[in-house]
Amino acid sequence: MENLVFVLQIIVALGLLNVWLLRFAKTTQYRGGKAQNLKEEFAAYGLPSWFMYMIGTLKIGSALALLAGFWLPLLVAPAAGLVVLLMLGALFMHFKIRDPIIKSVPAALMLTMGLFISLVSFN
Repeated sequence: MENLVFVLQIIVALGLLNVWLLRFAKTTQYRGGKAQNLKEEFAAYGLPSWFMYMIGTLKIGSALALLAGFWLPLLVAPAAGLVVLLMLGALFMHFKIRDPIIKSVPAALMLTMGLFISLVSFN
């Protein structure tokens, strides 16, 4: 079980870092609405640009905390819990603008992995 949690920590952390650092300005099929990048995606959700930076900071921070959790296990459960909250928000935004279900798949997967990490780490 511990090995699975470690693998999921890496997947979630690298996934978040990929989206927010490497693919920030790139098009993907999962962007909300017709957005071509993260700025347009947050605009499609009706959210201000400052909120995008706040969410980005929280997501990058939680990713780094998940990675640091290999050395400081106390960080894992709160970081995973934050990922769960952020992914619930992401799913809500996709639902709010009536995106096709496929656009919610990455957030749903991250939510599921974050929830699993949280549940195992809190015990």
